[in-house]
Amino acid sequence: MSELNPIHILLVDDHFIVRSGLVASLELEDDLRIVAEAECGEEVASLYQTHNPDLVLMDLQLPGINGIETTASLSREFTAAKVLMFSTFARDDEINAALEAGALGYLQKSAERDELVTAIRAVATGNIYLADDLAERLRDLRSGPNITTREREILALIARGKANKEIAEALGIAEDTVKRHASNVFQKFGVNDRAGATSEAIRRGIVKIEP
Repeated sequence: MSELNPIHILLVDDHFIVRSGLVASLELEDDLRIVAEAECGEEVASLYQTHNPDLVLMDLQLPGINGIETTASLSREFTAAKVLMFSTFARDDEINAALEAGALGYLQKSAERDELVTAIRAVATGNIYLADDLAERLRDLRSGPNITTREREILALIARGKANKEIAEALGIAEDTVKRHASNVFQKFGVNDRAGATSEAIRRGIVKIEP
């Protein structure tokens, strides 16, 4: 992208002051233009269709549908959409979920302005952008223990507070089989109990807790 062909950005953040600051800061660059602003996820698809931006700068914490859900919906409707998640938080499960939803980059709001500009330019041209520390964490996360489909099913039910007997009935297997699978998961995760397994499964994005 150049001054004659600037990067058009759809900015999504529910805080007016944050949006105003980003507009003022980013438009100091000759090749960056904010073409539309949204304060909630429900507005994004319509604005994207109207303005056809090169990049969506997406906050994760939004009222209503969050940034990850908005990204997933946008990616399904507009396959060429390029999203850079820009969040206060950088929890492992959220980074993983954002990328799985279709985001090409993830950056914390604590990042320096120069890094934000670099990330925008990278994602707008179709490249993945993660800060070095986030990329390393994601590699560690994805190279973790192999969890089978059955173990995932059991983990999901454990996270919902189901007892072994209830899990066995739900899955149509013996209670001893549930116990064996659960024990295998504890060993793979290096934890001692259901709470530890649930926490690790959520951190790794294996289990998602619905709000």
